[in-house]
Amino acid sequence: MSVGELYSQYTRVWIPDPDEVWRSAELTKDYKEGDRSLQLRLEDETIREYPIDVQSNQLPFLRNPDILVGENDLTALSYLHEPAVLHNLKVRFLESNHIYTYCGIVLVAINPYEQLPIYGQDVIYAYSGQNMGDMDPHIFAVAEEAYKQMARDEKNQSIIVSGESGAGKTVSAKYAMRYFATVGGSASDTNIEEKVLASSPIMEAIGNAKTTRNDNSSRFGKYIQIGFDKRYHIIGANMRTYLLEKSRVVFQADDERNYHIFYQLCAAASLPEFKELALTCAEDFFYASQGGDTAIEGMDDADDFEKTRQAFTLLGVRDSHQISIFKIIASILHLGNVEIQAERDGDSCSISPQDEHLSSFCRLLGVEHSQMEHWLCHRKLVTSAETYVKTMSLQQVVNARNALAKHIYAQLFGWIVGHVNKALHTSLKQHSFIGVLDIYGFETFEVNSFEQFCINYANEKLQQQFNSHVFKLEQEEYMKEQIPWTLIDFYDNQPCIDLIEAKLGILDLLDEECKVPKGTDQNWAQKLYDRHSSSQHFQKPRMSNTAFIVVHFADKVEYLSDGFLEKNRDTVYEEQINILKASKFPLVADLFHDDTDSAPAPTTSGKGSSSKINIRSARPQMKASNKEHKKTVGHQFRTSLHLLMDTLNATTPHYVRCIKPNDEKLPFHFDPKRAVQQLRACGVLETIRISAAGYPSRWTYHDFFNRYRVLVKKRELANTDKKAICKSVLENLIKDPDKFQFGRTKIFFRAGQVAYLEKLRADRFRAATIMIQKTVRGWLQKVKYRRLKGATLTLQRYCRGHLARRLAEHLRRIRAAVVLQKQYRMWRARLAYRRVRAAAVVIQAFTRGMFVRRHYCQVLWEHKATVIQKHVRGWTARRHFLRLRGAAIVIQCAFRRLKAKQELKALKIEARSAEHLKRLNVGMENKVVQLQRKIDDQNKEFKTLSEQLSAVTSTHTMEVEKLKKELAHYQQSQSGDSSLRLQEEVESLRTELQRAHSERKILEDAHTREKDELRKRVADLEQENALLKDEKEQLNHQILCQSKDEFAQNSVKENLLMKKELEEERSRYQNLVKEYSRLEQRYDNLRDEMTIIKQTPGHRRNPSNQSSLESDSNYPSISTSEVGDTEDALQQVEEIGLEKAAMDLTVFLKLQKRVRELEQERKKLQVQLEKREQQDSRKVQMEQPKNDMDLDQDADLAYNSLKRQELESENKKLKNDLNELRKAVADQAAQNNSTHSSPDSYSLLLNQLKLANEELEVRKEEVLILRTQIVSADQRRLAGKSTEPNIDARTSWPNSEKHVDQDDAIEAYHGVCQTNSKTEDWGYLNEDGELGLAYQGLKQVARLLEAQLQAQSREHEEEVEQLKAQVEALKEELDKQQQTFCQTLLLSPEAQVEFGVQQEISRLTNENLDLKELVEKLEKNERKLKKQLKIYMKKVQDLEAAQTLAQSEKKRHELNRQVTVQRKEKDFQGMLEYHKEDEALLVRNLVTELKPQTLAGSVPSLPAYILYMCIRHADYVNDDLRVHSLLTSTINGIKKVLKKHNDDFEMTTFWLSNTCRLLHCLKQYSGDEGFMTQNTTKQNEHCLKNFDLTEYRQVLSDLSIQIYQQLIKIAEGVLQPMIVSAMLENESIQGLSGVKPTGYRKRSSSMVDGENAYCLEAVIRQMNSFHTVMCDQGLDPEIILQVFKQLFYMITAVTLNNLLLRKDVCSWSTGMQLRYNISQLEEWLRGRNLHQSGAVQTMEPLIQAAQLLQLKKKSPEDAEAICSLCTSLSTQQIVKILNLYTPLNEFEERVTVGFIRTIQAQLQERNDPQQLLLDYKHMFPVLFPFNPSSLTMDSIHIPACLNLEFLSEV
Repeated sequence: MSVGELYSQYTRVWIPDPDEVWRSAELTKDYKEGDRSLQLRLEDETIREYPIDVQSNQLPFLRNPDILVGENDLTALSYLHEPAVLHNLKVRFLESNHIYTYCGIVLVAINPYEQLPIYGQDVIYAYSGQNMGDMDPHIFAVAEEAYKQMARDEKNQSIIVSGESGAGKTVSAKYAMRYFATVGGSASDTNIEEKVLASSPIMEAIGNAKTTRNDNSSRFGKYIQIGFDKRYHIIGANMRTYLLEKSRVVFQADDERNYHIFYQLCAAASLPEFKELALTCAEDFFYASQGGDTAIEGMDDADDFEKTRQAFTLLGVRDSHQISIFKIIASILHLGNVEIQAERDGDSCSISPQDEHLSSFCRLLGVEHSQMEHWLCHRKLVTSAETYVKTMSLQQVVNARNALAKHIYAQLFGWIVGHVNKALHTSLKQHSFIGVLDIYGFETFEVNSFEQFCINYANEKLQQQFNSHVFKLEQEEYMKEQIPWTLIDFYDNQPCIDLIEAKLGILDLLDEECKVPKGTDQNWAQKLYDRHSSSQHFQKPRMSNTAFIVVHFADKVEYLSDGFLEKNRDTVYEEQINILKASKFPLVADLFHDDTDSAPAPTTSGKGSSSKINIRSARPQMKASNKEHKKTVGHQFRTSLHLLMDTLNATTPHYVRCIKPNDEKLPFHFDPKRAVQQLRACGVLETIRISAAGYPSRWTYHDFFNRYRVLVKKRELANTDKKAICKSVLENLIKDPDKFQFGRTKIFFRAGQVAYLEKLRADRFRAATIMIQKTVRGWLQKVKYRRLKGATLTLQRYCRGHLARRLAEHLRRIRAAVVLQKQYRMWRARLAYRRVRAAAVVIQAFTRGMFVRRHYCQVLWEHKATVIQKHVRGWTARRHFLRLRGAAIVIQCAFRRLKAKQELKALKIEARSAEHLKRLNVGMENKVVQLQRKIDDQNKEFKTLSEQLSAVTSTHTMEVEKLKKELAHYQQSQSGDSSLRLQEEVESLRTELQRAHSERKILEDAHTREKDELRKRVADLEQENALLKDEKEQLNHQILCQSKDEFAQNSVKENLLMKKELEEERSRYQNLVKEYSRLEQRYDNLRDEMTIIKQTPGHRRNPSNQSSLESDSNYPSISTSEVGDTEDALQQVEEIGLEKAAMDLTVFLKLQKRVRELEQERKKLQVQLEKREQQDSRKVQMEQPKNDMDLDQDADLAYNSLKRQELESENKKLKNDLNELRKAVADQAAQNNSTHSSPDSYSLLLNQLKLANEELEVRKEEVLILRTQIVSADQRRLAGKSTEPNIDARTSWPNSEKHVDQDDAIEAYHGVCQTNSKTEDWGYLNEDGELGLAYQGLKQVARLLEAQLQAQSREHEEEVEQLKAQVEALKEELDKQQQTFCQTLLLSPEAQVEFGVQQEISRLTNENLDLKELVEKLEKNERKLKKQLKIYMKKVQDLEAAQTLAQSEKKRHELNRQVTVQRKEKDFQGMLEYHKEDEALLVRNLVTELKPQTLAGSVPSLPAYILYMCIRHADYVNDDLRVHSLLTSTINGIKKVLKKHNDDFEMTTFWLSNTCRLLHCLKQYSGDEGFMTQNTTKQNEHCLKNFDLTEYRQVLSDLSIQIYQQLIKIAEGVLQPMIVSAMLENESIQGLSGVKPTGYRKRSSSMVDGENAYCLEAVIRQMNSFHTVMCDQGLDPEIILQVFKQLFYMITAVTLNNLLLRKDVCSWSTGMQLRYNISQLEEWLRGRNLHQSGAVQTMEPLIQAAQLLQLKKKSPEDAEAICSLCTSLSTQQIVKILNLYTPLNEFEERVTVGFIRTIQAQLQERNDPQQLLLDYKHMFPVLFPFNPSSLTMDSIHIPACLNLEFLSEV
């Protein structure tokens, strides 16, 4: 590819610019070799001619295609040069607000000067476990890469953070340490990660200060080593510091501050514990106010001081030491305010003894005031002979004071760093470490001194290490891909380093000059000129003799030598140090005792004398001081730097280069000049240059083929080898073979080749687009022509048709006009005739009517006159009569009143007289005498009657005995005749019975008709009720639609808030449970470690019992202890077989439950019936007199005794007859065994036996009735006359509620009396009395039948009344509904809605209960019929079995007895008993060693049922210790199992199901009525009686939460690696995705041809597996719904977080793929009936993100659509996606910055959270709804595979 092809028209280039550094332009004319200039058009449309140097032929840099602009990695750019790098960083920083960008192995971080929400815990978790190329550039990605390489390669790592002041080094290092502390948290309780983070606020307080470039600038360098153990948990840390800027303690430039700790302490000076510090505001102290403003905007010094104190406490610094530290810091402030007064001679100074600040200084440090006052103004000179004390000038005193302040602060800084290291130190063995180096970047100022020299020296060393590492990585990459390696010439700064640190280098000469007694900075500078003037890296300024220039790798720096020697010596006077050593405070004394090398000689004469003044010889001390001089500041710094470089070289380095975008600290403001200066200084451009020298662009064969297959010819696509296709394509497209190389897995390109390929691809697309446009336009023109031609033909056709129709219309109109004229003329003639005729008729009619009306009026008037006369005459007559009658009545009333008054007066006079009273008393005496006489007569009569009664009784007994004898004789003689008479009577009674049956049938027919009519009427009412309900629902719906009141909205909001608060509270509680489980896990780990440490090396295995995989019985057997028809259940089992019974277990258990319910209902009905009978009997007893009661009782007793005797005798006879019949049948069966007639004969015998038994029962009842009649007749005869009024009582029958007809009873009574009066001989009864009594008995039977018929009629009437009552109830309900409807119309809309909902709920509840009762009745009838059928079948089988031999019959009886032995399980009460010593075995077999596969096919949650039965027995025996022990052992066992199988989903599901079931059982059988509403009577019997296990229920609930959280953790661990690949990377819709050029950071998850990549089907298969396991283990459906809601939230969170952190997936095609994948997941939810779980709602943010990627993003209307659609996404998320949106080809447009600003303006009213990412570890609070079991404890069977033979059923 020639130069002319590259520099053609419309090619864009970069040209230098003095303001913007580089400026973009476009060629307006093709470049030809030899041209002296380029014709360019700038972006502002100005034309410019760019000159070209013909000799060097240096053309301007080419600009990358727009599709490559904004890349994550600078090495992905096709053209790698300075303007491309600068432009890419500027676009990412300003337009996308991305502060991080990769440049090969370097992370470039631009300080935004604004807090960004990209450092939260959610972002840390999002980057955790990801490869460095998988996500967008971030400091967390570098930290994760270091952490992963440490674990993978087992090699120490280092993160080197560099940059100039204000670039954000400290923040980057702090976030890296925070990442390590979060990801590699300590495994023990030492909280070492919190201590590592706590060191940051301490070091920032004592080592950071505000500068003109940064408000929180680190004024020292530090290297923090974070140590890890073998499991890569943090175990400790160590910190090394470099070159603290001590001069800041005593001097600050304008708009700068001292170290933060001084201002923090002043802000907290008002606290009580700091009163003794005597501090005020910072403006009052010289050392804190030199820079001007002491406050920093946005920083609270008091709050930061509190954080510093908390950090000190966390690191173990005692309160006393903290107070001492603060005293030392306060003393430095006071020292700066000490006033020094110069004497007149100018050579001496003094300090006032009353100086408050000096007093405070001495008091705070615990030193003597006088000594400090003296030695601040004097110094000691030591000579060979003696020692002198010399005064100092004012400037010398000030310098000495400042040196002392700096030295105190430096010692304190070192002590704090040492204490921090001590707190972070660990005794455990360190396996590896990660070092974080936060060191100053390259610095150049107008005046550069010793500090800048050391800083730039360190950066030279780091740059050398960086260059060698980059070169090494490039070499490794080429060798790995088998690319021919050619040496790349890169800049080596070793000569510059040698200039500084080599022998006789700058530092060596500086140290030598410091040793010279009278060395000066000028002498040292002269030595540098003499020694290094020939070096290419050393220069002498032209205008200065005290400065020198060093040519560093970044730039030339001029250093001023003034102050170099003093700063290198770090001089402080020893006398002042000795005073501090003698401090009474231990900490102050320790500061200066511990470090003997920190105080060099104060003068050239030496150091080391004691605090005493008179010292004779100081030579030994001089020798010591010479040793000390060897360790100058420069020497120490060089030594520590070499040590640092050795450490870095032994580790794998990771580089973070921090860039300061502007000097004004403006947020997101980019200054190109400052940025280029720092890029050149930090080595980023050197990395670019090294990459550009080789093959910077690298593509995998798979990605290259996908991107550029449009350039492949059709015949080449037939080849299946993509590698061969790529080779052939490149050889055809790029002729120069040096421009690319084929590696093992990648293709390597020279700089610019990818841009050339992109141009070819764009040309191919452009040509295809033109072809498509040409074809489409031609087709459109053809369509247009055909449409015009068709329209023309249509118009012609319609015009010709119109003319023909117009002619035909004209002809039709002419003919119609003739017809109209004819018809009109005819009509006019007819109309005239009709008018004349009608006028004549009208005249005649009016004339006749007039005459008739006249006659009628005359007759009417005459009639009316007659009526008037009649009424007037009547009225006058009535009026006269009424007047006469009223007068008569008045006269009568007056007369009667007069008579009454006269009579009343006479009676009053008579009543007052005495004669009247006498007459009254005489009458009373006569009555008393008469009554006394009557009593005497009655007593006499009673005596005579009692005598007669005794005589009659004696004769009656004799006659009864005689009658009995005659009756027996008569029965023997006249049995034949009586039987004939009885048969006749029976026939007559049968006819009467048939007649009664016919009448009954008629009544039943009438009943059915009425019943049908009532049912029809009820159906009509129900239909009408349904219509009313529909109307009501419609009205309610209208009311709901109209109710938009504020109150309703407020109530809804309050409900939502309450629900949200409840969820938050539940979530907090479950988080506490989770934290508790974590702490418990940590405790277990520590305990295990202790046991491992204590035990000797070896491995022991716990004994485990063998468990068979096959169960003896995979299904629980059927228990025979159910209340109800359990015998029938056993018979059913015997009939259908054990296997079928086991298969129908669930049906049988349901039937058993139903039987128990029906049995309860039967008992209730029986109790009600007994109560009803008692009430009826009480009514009858209340009506009968006492005598009748006695007679009835005697009759009943006699009847019962006779019936008992008769039944006993008949029973004996029946047994004998039955035995004889059986013998006969058996003999006959034995004889006729071979014939087929035996069943017929046998059935005939059965029928005969049945008829005989029935007739025998009738005869027996008749005889009993007859005997009862005899006894009652005898009693009535003895009763005499008193029995006549009580006939009603004697005629009542036991089987009828109504009395027998009185006429019949009286007739029978008179008949008996006649027989008694005719003869006193009882022989008459022997002849025909028995027949009469038999007749009476049969009559009694008829009456009984009549009573039954009457009972049925009463039932019919009751049923009719019930139906009527139902009709009335329906009417009332209808009226009520109408009333309520009217009332609701008067209520407010909110009240209407609430009232309607309540009414509807109550109605549905009632209807549900009614339907349930109806179903239960039908089931009851069905069960009753089945039961009868089974009984009949059993009887037939028994009778058939009677044909066998006696031996077989005996064996069958034995078998039945064996079955009966098994049915003793009826007594099983659902309790299991075990011995105390078997508890451990029970827990082991049932919990710790149980596998879910063992119980496959059994009742779900069987261990929970077994445990509850054991608990119930312990409750039954009232053993609280056993309950406590069993529950505690069970819970601990479950925890142990879960800990052992912490990654087994099936095991966790199994124990979650069992724990929940045990919790449900403890609730269901707790005795609490709230949990017993669905229990049966049998289940209520299984409730706990003695113990309340509420607290254990809470423990089990917490355990269930822990198991649920472990279940979710396991499922998330399985699904999480699949999500990103399946949801974002896999091509569900083929051909949509495209590949863009990538740089050094390749995506690790993009595999060749998709090998080992997950697809959506894999995720769905995994979720199918989860769902199947949970359903098989019997987990509650509500919990399953919550599990999948949590999993779908995790899928949404992980997918959305990756979308928000990856630029390569934010495209239109990804949105399409994402929507398709989401639809597949929704379809899966519907297929599993899980759509009600709320999982779809959790995916709403992801759905909206996919829609956002596909929406149009141009106009304001598009912005409004996006804002209205993306309600579940926060503003930050929307803006982030828009910033990340990347076109995959040049035909798509980027989202403009203006459009994003429009979105932000429209969304600024939203109160969105500041969190950018979703917390994928967030767990919804789980609910365990109460789910009672329908099984009873006594129906549970324990399989033999559980090895629980030691449990015994109770």
